[in-house]
Amino acid sequence: MAQKFLENGYEIVDHTKKADIYIINTCTVTNMSDRKSRQSLRKVKSLNPTAVVIAVGCYVQVAKKEIEQIPEIDLKLGNNEKVDIVQYVEKYIKENKNQNQIQDVMQTKEFSEFGDIIYTEKTRAVIKIQDGCDRFCSYCIIPYARGRVRSREPEHIISEIEKIAQKGIKEVVLTGIHIASYGKD
Repeated sequence: MAQKFLENGYEIVDHTKKADIYIINTCTVTNMSDRKSRQSLRKVKSLNPTAVVIAVGCYVQVAKKEIEQIPEIDLKLGNNEKVDIVQYVEKYIKENKNQNQIQDVMQTKEFSEFGDIIYTEKTRAVIKIQDGCDRFCSYCIIPYARGRVRSREPEHIISEIEKIAQKGIKEVVLTGIHIASYGKD
């Protein structure tokens, strides 16, 4: 998401600094992560009361009613909407009205291409190659937050790794929600 903003002329600042826009990428793996997500969403508004606060991610995806109870949030985006985050933020700024954009991830059948990674703060690049889970374990919320298994096309992965190598990054980490399910779909 940071890369999307950089590509559109925005500047990224340290999360402890005053900003015009705050994006909190929420988690929902545990009750503690839910609580920390809510705390972060409330805290950033105190750093700059006029800032636009955007909640995205898994907690937003599965806890719509709870998220709606947090008045500090201006824009709520589910996991599928992350790819278009800049457009959603700019639309919010233009219209100045709270919005919820949360698609049903269970209906998502294709891997959502986010584009090639060119922004990294480290010496390694992290490439997501798989999303979702089909296990539906009784104790786990992940399939409801991330949807069913979806794999990225191998040629897209290889192309991105080649571009990353050309930029001098020597280490690539392949990630996914249930990476052992890569290719199952």
